[in-house]
Order: sequence, then C-alpha cells, then structure tokens
Amino acid sequence: MNRSNKRDAASDEPLEVSVVVLAETDLAILVTEEIGNEKHWLPKSQIDSQDWEIGKVHTITLPRWLVEAKGLTDD
Repeated sequence: MNRSNKRDAASDEPLEVSVVVLAETDLAILVTEEIGNEKHWLPKSQIDSQDWEIGKVHTITLPRWLVEAKGLTDD
C-alpha cells in the first residue's frame, strides 16, 4: 500500500461532531456548532444517521475530510 492510499483511508476516518440542526432539504442539512455562529450545509449522503430534529443538538458522524473541509470541531 502506498502513502496516498493510507492518506485516503485516514481522510475517510469517521469523526463525531456535535451540531445544532437548523434546516433540512432532501439532500442536505444546515447546521451550526453549539459554540459559534458559522453555518454549514452537510450532504445527507455523508452522515451516518438520518435521525435528527430541527433546533436540537445532535452528535453526527462524518468522514474526516468533510469535518476538516467545513472547519468543524470533532468531539
């Protein structure tokens, strides 16, 4: 296995993040972290669970690359 494959595997590593779900469409949810006010759209296809309620705090699991790309803080 070469280094790039290892890096790719690490970028897919699942991380948990706590977010407040603000809105939902057929393909994505709009979230903000508990602390801070920056909003992020997250594709539902990348979220392990589809069980959330608008306006509530939820812990969701996302691939590392998406957490890093959105600037979210993992738990």
